[in-house]
Amino acid sequence: QVHLVESGGGLQQVGGSLRLSCTVSGRPFRDYKMGWFRQVPGLEREFVAAISAITGTTSYADSVKGRFTISRENAKNTLYLQMNSLKLEDTAVYSCAAARRISTDIPHTTPSAYPYWGQGTQVTVSS
Repeated sequence: QVHLVESGGGLQQVGGSLRLSCTVSGRPFRDYKMGWFRQVPGLEREFVAAISAITGTTSYADSVKGRFTISRENAKNTLYLQMNSLKLEDTAVYSCAAARRISTDIPHTTPSAYPYWGQGTQVTVSS
């Protein structure tokens, strides 16, 4: 079983920055593609960013491209999301997700592709 724990959320002003972390345990981190998703109450879960297991290939939602950066440090079993130039609409619960690399190393952008999820961390952007 894969266990994911997010940290780093909080309150930040518009234009500010936050860095989220996701620590993974239970299985070799390097074997898993990783993603960040966010959700606002009453709305569907939204893709934010994803990264492949080995090649480091990344994918971003258009709404965060150029502002957010996803990265991973396999030696520390940790996934990151650096969020810069925060906007009010970035307010949400952010969750990390993991999917084992089977044949390809293309990052997944849909929630259904990820069987393992963290509990989420709240990010609130205020004016």
